[in-house]
Amino acid sequence: MIGMKGYLNAYIDRRMKYAIEEWELSTRHDISDFSSRLDALEREIPRLKVFEKDAGDKLTQLENRANKLKGRT
Repeated sequence: MIGMKGYLNAYIDRRMKYAIEEWELSTRHDISDFSSRLDALEREIPRLKVFEKDAGDKLTQLENRANKLKGRT
C-alpha cells in the first residue's frame, strides 16, 4: 500500500510541468545560460546608448525643421 507521502510524490511528479507553468517557476534549463544571456545584454548597452543619442539628435533636428516650417505658414 502506498503511503500519503508516496501518493503526494507521485502526484507531484505527474503534475510538475503544469505546476511549473501555473506558478511561473524557473527550471534549471531556464537559468542554465542566464550568465551568458546577461553578458550578451550588457554588451548591447553601449550600442544602444549610441542609437539613443543619434535618435535624440535626429528628433531634435526634425523638431527644429517642423518649427521653421510652422513659422513659414
